[in-house]
Amino acid sequence: MDRGTVGSAQSGRLLVGVREEGPSAVVTPAGELDHHTADLLREPLEDCLAKGFNRLVVDCSRLEFCDSTGLNVLLGARLKAEAAGGGVHLVAMQPVVARVFEITGAEAVFTLHDTLEAALPHPSG
Repeated sequence: MDRGTVGSAQSGRLLVGVREEGPSAVVTPAGELDHHTADLLREPLEDCLAKGFNRLVVDCSRLEFCDSTGLNVLLGARLKAEAAGGGVHLVAMQPVVARVFEITGAEAVFTLHDTLEAALPHPSG
């Protein structure tokens, strides 16, 4: 498995790490995802899709806040990933972030996982 860092973006309030994990790109936003920081997540997600990763795993364990702009970034990535035959998997959402998805009904359109291990495909063997 390739666990090398593909890239990262940083702002005062949001840090986004990206790495390859087999056929998936694991994107880890840490901090606050809102109108001011949304592009810091949008760009790495779009880069992953452009590189051929249609299975995006977003590790939300360090995401402290997500507003409607952040939600729209994730919904947009989901549409693009599904159009390419993949999807967006959300992992370990904190209660304050999960609440936004629950209130808007967005939790119904994403695949949610409790742990990163559960979100990653396991090689058959």
